[in-house]
Amino acid sequence: MTTVATAWLAELTDALGADVVLTDPDVTASYARDQAMLAPAGTPAAVVFPRRTDDVVAVMRVAARHGIPVVPRGAGSGLAGGSNAVDGGITLVMTRMDAVLEISPADRLAVVQPGVVNKQLRDAVAGHGLFYPPDPSSYDWCTIGGNLSTNSGGLCCVKYGVTTDYVLGLEVVLADGRVLRTGRRTVKGVAGYDLARLFVGSEGTLGVITEATLALRPAPKAPVTLAASFATTAQAGQVVERVVTTGLVPSLLEIMDNTCIRTVDQVLRAGLDHDTRALLVAQSDSGGAAAGDEIAALTALCEEAGAQFVHSTADQAEGDLLLQARRMALPALQQVGGAMLIDDVAVPRSRIAEFLDGCDVIAAHRRLTVGVVGHAGDGNMHPTVCFDQSDADQRERAYAAFDDILELGLALGGTITGEHGVGTIKLDWLEREIGPVSLDVHRSIKAALDPAGLLNPGTVFRSAGTTANLVP
Repeated sequence: MTTVATAWLAELTDALGADVVLTDPDVTASYARDQAMLAPAGTPAAVVFPRRTDDVVAVMRVAARHGIPVVPRGAGSGLAGGSNAVDGGITLVMTRMDAVLEISPADRLAVVQPGVVNKQLRDAVAGHGLFYPPDPSSYDWCTIGGNLSTNSGGLCCVKYGVTTDYVLGLEVVLADGRVLRTGRRTVKGVAGYDLARLFVGSEGTLGVITEATLALRPAPKAPVTLAASFATTAQAGQVVERVVTTGLVPSLLEIMDNTCIRTVDQVLRAGLDHDTRALLVAQSDSGGAAAGDEIAALTALCEEAGAQFVHSTADQAEGDLLLQARRMALPALQQVGGAMLIDDVAVPRSRIAEFLDGCDVIAAHRRLTVGVVGHAGDGNMHPTVCFDQSDADQRERAYAAFDDILELGLALGGTITGEHGVGTIKLDWLEREIGPVSLDVHRSIKAALDPAGLLNPGTVFRSAGTTANLVP
């Protein structure tokens, strides 16, 4: 370790304590990357576990004085390499800042630190008859700070929207150590620029979120659940379109392709039909007769489209079993298929069937397994490329399939990411989607808030003039 590195590490340790600033190689290596296999990762010089906002301020001041890159990180559940470490930098792990600071039923809001686990917040507000809707599939271990940084969605987006729809205000430590408080506690508020939402989805490149004021909703009623199987993707796609055009708003509308259906059944032994081309799972949480009417209307749409099988239930346990098949899709693919590259493409809801069919073509062309599961209600699909990591030829074909899927999504009028973020794996693709003018605006905002480029460098977009650095 260089004398310069020793100096700033000593300064940081003196300010925060040896139990907060860790440099053991085993520790630093374990915080090098998130769940994205494709993304490159370095090794941090230090892993820091702040306990309060003042600790984050101290970190950023030391980093600014010495020019040390800082990568904010939550639980590491990300799938785009957005919290992967930088060699010689600081990885700022926010999981010890895990307090629910306030729950206000009268104002329907909660104030939380970024290390609060999504499900922990849900459970905390449920005792007040309230509900925090964003629910990524990793909701039982992902953190609110990470959800904010990538603007996460989840299974309930079709009715309730994504993380940004629940952000009232934020406390953010800027690159120079100043603390910005932006937003409000009121239902309405339009004073000045909407800075709070500027930081949502910025993937730690503009500041470190240390506190969030989040809007809540009344707790939903017990759901009624529906599952419907189809012989063609076009039939399932027709149902999704008709849900939109008829004005139905289920609280959940998910889709699985044939690959996922067969893989989940291999793991769960649930008796799923292996000839089914697409499976829709839906819920209504409107309660009572209203929920029954919504599911009855959705049943009719499925039958009109030619569904092979339609089943609905108001029994909570049975509904949970139906939904378990959807939640098990990615774990089952990993268990059966080995290494995975999980993509995150959102397409117009009218093009879902074309996207599913296109992924089948890509799988055949690249001679790999590609399973698609997704949020049909908002068009956010998660194609997953399975391959043998030890086989160099399969790795190369997997990376090519990953790019093929992004190309397909854009060709269908979609976007390269619906909720996982750009991270470090889609830098070139962001430029292709948004164009040079938008990219210049992004860089201008970054330069205004982080002129030295210390916060999560190489994430979302590269500095002008740098080149690709993805490695197999």
